[in-house]
Amino acid sequence: MAEAQKSLVKEVVHLPNEPFTETEMLEQWLKYAQRLEDKGFRIVASLLTINDPILEGTKIIHELPNESSKIDFEKEKPELLGYLRGKLHNHDIVIEVRVNETLVLRKAFTNQDKYNRLVELNPNLELLKKMFDLDV
Repeated sequence: MAEAQKSLVKEVVHLPNEPFTETEMLEQWLKYAQRLEDKGFRIVASLLTINDPILEGTKIIHELPNESSKIDFEKEKPELLGYLRGKLHNHDIVIEVRVNETLVLRKAFTNQDKYNRLVELNPNLELLKKMFDLDV
């Protein structure tokens, strides 16, 4: 009987949980959204890019403007979660979706708006712009 119980013991599988930054997460998030856009899933891609997710440890918080968009996002969430876990090498990642009815859409339309948004994500761009005397 003891041998039968030994065969029932499952091996413990250690999944990777490497640390990652919010910038790395956001980069992979946007790459996934672009893949969806390229495949023609524009509605889901727009839900991913409606605003930037926030990282708290390994929890990604994404705010959406209403319940119907949350339902659409929830359908894509398992695929997105698998993609992020694989690309960021961290299987502790979870995604929390919050509905925020007062969400203001931040879309960059002009080149200056786009540049300002990129500087928010990576302040080193301002240094590069000054160093190489670049225009927007």
